[in-house]
Amino acid sequence: MKQNPKIKVLIADDHTLFRKGIIKILNELPQVFVIGEAENGEELIKKYFELYPDVILVDIAMPIMSGPAAINKILKRDPKAKALFLSMYDSEEYIYRVLDCGGKGLISKDIVEGELTYALETVFNGEKYFRGDWNDKKLEDLVKRFESRQINFTDSDDEINFREEQILKYINDGLSSKDMAEKLNISKKTIDFYRSSLMKRFDLKTPTELVRFAIKYFEDKGE
Repeated sequence: MKQNPKIKVLIADDHTLFRKGIIKILNELPQVFVIGEAENGEELIKKYFELYPDVILVDIAMPIMSGPAAINKILKRDPKAKALFLSMYDSEEYIYRVLDCGGKGLISKDIVEGELTYALETVFNGEKYFRGDWNDKKLEDLVKRFESRQINFTDSDDEINFREEQILKYINDGLSSKDMAEKLNISKKTIDFYRSSLMKRFDLKTPTELVRFAIKYFEDKGE
């Protein structure tokens, strides 16, 4: 009897212990073959075009270049690439970030083995996988909601200072306020102040609009 082909997976995550742990789990799955690993977005792009995996299992927040930014660049060169994202968070903002860059799914880092296998197989077969009752219609509605309100801001660099741009960069990379506070060595309260200030200055009504603002800001800068 003919066996189903193994799914070739390239995994990218900057946390070595977590990455090695996932690789160990994947290597024990008979239908999966881990062909490579990367610890940042730039390395992911390089490895992808060396190895051409069936599925990329990638963290959202990584150094040098975020997961979504890397996947966006890969898809411009190879529209057939399939990416399944990993994150500690799976709120609507993160789902939108995944869809916006062309990702096929998002799973939590506390995922159990059975769901991980199912998610990989689903993405490998060209379908989307998001935890919960998400279907194509609900995902389409989510994208429309995020993009329904036109967000405008001046292109003048002095409108956004260095610290604010750092905060926007981390929002674009998918970091939570707690993660940002740890990286910048400042309090979460300070991060929340900057987020609130940006929302007021640019007339952003919800946190989802702030995410969209961050994405558009760096898209317009060509980053």
